[in-house]
Amino acid sequence: MKKPLKGFIDFIRSKGVIGLAIGIVMGTSVTKLVTALVTDIINPLIGLLLGRIGDLSKLYWQIGSTQILFGSFISSLIDFLIIALVIYFSVKILGIDKLDKKSDNKKK
Repeated sequence: MKKPLKGFIDFIRSKGVIGLAIGIVMGTSVTKLVTALVTDIINPLIGLLLGRIGDLSKLYWQIGSTQILFGSFISSLIDFLIIALVIYFSVKILGIDKLDKKSDNKKK
């Protein structure tokens, strides 16, 4: 029973599973933070700039009996762009992109 357990522990260490788990937890936290930023600060400001009092995510087009929630889409797009920028700059600042390139060179 010790050999399979040792193999599993070696796998976790060699494949960087711990780093991946930490990345997922941090990514989830950043997502919550950015969503709060967009929902609570950015959306109301954009709503005011557009001349509408209230939340950007509540804006819609009425076509017949259907409401097209374009404000909600714009809100999600802003959310995505901020998260993508945070991830991009985090990778650049931490130098993770360089680590991946070095590991590719070792395999060749």
